[in-house]
Amino acid sequence: MIIKYKIKFSMLVFIDESGDPGLKIDSGSSRFFVISLVIFGDHEEAEACDRRISLLSRELGYPEGFVFHFKENSHKIRLAFLNAVAPYNFVYFGFVLNKDPKKLWGEGFKVKESLYKVVCSYVFENAKPHLKNAIVVIDKTGKKVFRSQLGKYLKKRLNTEAKDIIKKVKMQPDRGNNLLQLADYVVGIINRYYQGKKHGKEYRRFIAHKEMWVQMWPK
Repeated sequence: MIIKYKIKFSMLVFIDESGDPGLKIDSGSSRFFVISLVIFGDHEEAEACDRRISLLSRELGYPEGFVFHFKENSHKIRLAFLNAVAPYNFVYFGFVLNKDPKKLWGEGFKVKESLYKVVCSYVFENAKPHLKNAIVVIDKTGKKVFRSQLGKYLKKRLNTEAKDIIKKVKMQPDRGNNLLQLADYVVGIINRYYQGKKHGKEYRRFIAHKEMWVQMWPK
């Protein structure tokens, strides 16, 4: 489904997360919690990429409304998706929170809400010099706590000095937004790459030239 963004002269920013905020790594929590921003500076380029993803789902024989999810897709589908989107002009930022208990400490990381706020603030501070009148799109089918904390953070930015940085915040389901599916792929690749998992380096090669900054903290 192709999404039309009628507000011109605005950047489009798509956000997604990977991993979880739990700190009990030995009991099943993820080693990293990752947030990424996928940014299109040109609306026509965004719509062209959107159309290409829709076409790809038809080429692969999937029904209308099929959703690409990095975690759920096979290696073959991942490669097809990355080959399809690689030619388009977008960039991305990422923040990787290393939850190693030997390195991560402090009261702010003991509560989910605080952890989300910190990671959201870090990734946006890193991207801020590159944002101008941005329309920020968040997956409303994602984790409720993440949506809530990110929404609060962005609205706070909207009401302070960041009015020329963030113009609007929108919640949309990834089922109806191909570019949120792209954001899901980017953040999934970042997470897999930093974990050193199978195919992580291979996947990253498709998008590495679009990377503005991925910060891992603490190191």
